[in-house]
This record gives sequence, C-alpha cells and structure tokens, in this order.
Amino acid sequence: MKDFPKFMKNELNHIDSSQQNTKDIDGYYFEGKDGSQMAYWTYYADRDSKEQVHEFDEYTVCVEGEYIEIFEGIEHILHPGDEVLVPKGTPHYGRVKAGTRTIHCFGGKRIKCK
Repeated sequence: MKDFPKFMKNELNHIDSSQQNTKDIDGYYFEGKDGSQMAYWTYYADRDSKEQVHEFDEYTVCVEGEYIEIFEGIEHILHPGDEVLVPKGTPHYGRVKAGTRTIHCFGGKRIKCK
C-alpha cells in the first residue's frame, strides 16, 4: 500500500496544522476511552520536527520510508516495520524523508480534539 486506507482519513479525525510539530505533513488520529491516542502521519518533504516532551510514553512504528527518532543523544533509525518507544518526560524530535508514513501511539492526549 502507498497510502493509509480512506476510512482512516476521515476529515473529522484530521489533525490541524497548528498541532503539527513538522511542516509538510498530513495527519489523522483516533482516541481511546482512556484518553490515549493513536496518530498516523504522511510526510511530503524531508523535514526535522520541533523538539518536544510529553507527560506520557510515545510508541512509533514506521510503515513506509525512513523515520529517525532522536533522544538521549541517539538516532533511532526506523525503516518499515521498525519501532521505538520514547519514555515519558524525554525530550525528543524526529527527522524524516519525503514519502514516509508513521503510526504513533500516545499514552495520553497529544492531539487536542476539535
């Protein structure tokens, strides 16, 4: 597959660009009853994200392309099928290549609901 399925890209679940930490990406999310969230992004250009810190764990899996999660001075290079866990309270940022798709699961609210 070269894109997420249509049902996963419902406009009601679209992440507003003001909540993105990276330019030139498109993202959508789902929220669990416990407030945890899953977001998935498609990156349209080579970019670095803003550094961020969460009060919850963040799990990332690379679906397509190459995504690099950087924290504690280590570059965790993810290719399709690779995964990484960023512990809560850890400053981190990402580096991505155009055409990459990732899925991120957050142990709390990363996206502010509309």
